[in-house]
Amino acid sequence: MTQGPDAPKKERSEGISLGRIGGVPVTLAWSWFVIAAAIVFLFGPRVASVLPQLGGIAPYAVALGYALLLLLSVLVHELAHALTAQAWKWPTPRIVLTLWGGHTQFGDVRATPGKSLLVALAGPAANFVLALCGRIVLPFLEPGTVAWLLTDIFVWANILVAVFNVLPGLPLDGGRIVETIVWKVTGVQEKGTVAAGWAGRIIAVALVAAVFIPPYLQGRTPGLSLVLVTALVSGFLWMGASAAITNARMRLRLPAISAAALMEPARQVPTGMSVLEARRIAAEAGTGTALVVTAATGRPEAVVDSGALFAVPAEYAAGTPVDAAARALAPGAYIPNAATGQELIQYLSKLSGSEYAVIDKEGTVVGLLRQATVVAAITGRRPKTVRP
Repeated sequence: MTQGPDAPKKERSEGISLGRIGGVPVTLAWSWFVIAAAIVFLFGPRVASVLPQLGGIAPYAVALGYALLLLLSVLVHELAHALTAQAWKWPTPRIVLTLWGGHTQFGDVRATPGKSLLVALAGPAANFVLALCGRIVLPFLEPGTVAWLLTDIFVWANILVAVFNVLPGLPLDGGRIVETIVWKVTGVQEKGTVAAGWAGRIIAVALVAAVFIPPYLQGRTPGLSLVLVTALVSGFLWMGASAAITNARMRLRLPAISAAALMEPARQVPTGMSVLEARRIAAEAGTGTALVVTAATGRPEAVVDSGALFAVPAEYAAGTPVDAAARALAPGAYIPNAATGQELIQYLSKLSGSEYAVIDKEGTVVGLLRQATVVAAITGRRPKTVRP
């Protein structure tokens, strides 16, 4: 599977570093050990029944060998994604091998439908090649031996991984087929992602139906292990598809988002101005207009708290500086009113705090932007009305 950019600084805490392969850092996530343990305990008894000559813990050792071969298959799958992406100079921060298999993370790229599809399908193609290699080796091994059993499992595991991943729905690699078709028709990648996400949801539901409906019609119930595996896989598909839809819808909203449209009006007042004078300016500006305190250099430094401003007793208003009724802005927390879309998000990602002064091209404060307002605009949710 492929995945968008993520913060590589978390790599060390997520698992064990396996070094670099083809220049790409590879991490074995702690969650992989969960699926490895499940494979050992589930397949150990089956190995013992197929190879009764093995005794003691040997069947479980063979099952562990299967878990390691499956890990190798997933690693090759992800390397195929990464190396294909590198052919087009896409930045590839890392590969992470997890409970669900693995994912390859890419940095910011300018993809085309064709390149995106080829990168996605490189993984399943690699698994088909591994299955073919195993099938070529299998006739040279003696049936009923450990080597023959592991090779046979290796072949079928790679076929299963490849076929499963080419199903046409995100987060599976085959979802890029749906995404590419819609992308080519509409010219908008995000619309393709939404369509592929819904296809992924349909696959998740179909998987549940395929496991439960036939036994129900026959008056049977599926086994517990099958139910658990189905719940995990369908849940993974549903969550991955939903995340893809949510992220695509956020990207679709970005072009319409701008600092000028989202800010609330504001007036700037110099540091040291009296509370009395600030009250007069606030009254002139009217309800809904914020006051931003600026330094002698004109740089925004604080936001006046209207409650605190009018709480100062009248007899002290003339001698109290407005700074006493203001909350400090984070250092450098101001942005140009012309900032829009991805540019605006990049500005805010570099700033601390949850409030930002908005300035025009002359450097004059014209508005106040709140983080909650931007988040609401991106997610499509109503902003919280609570003020600091």
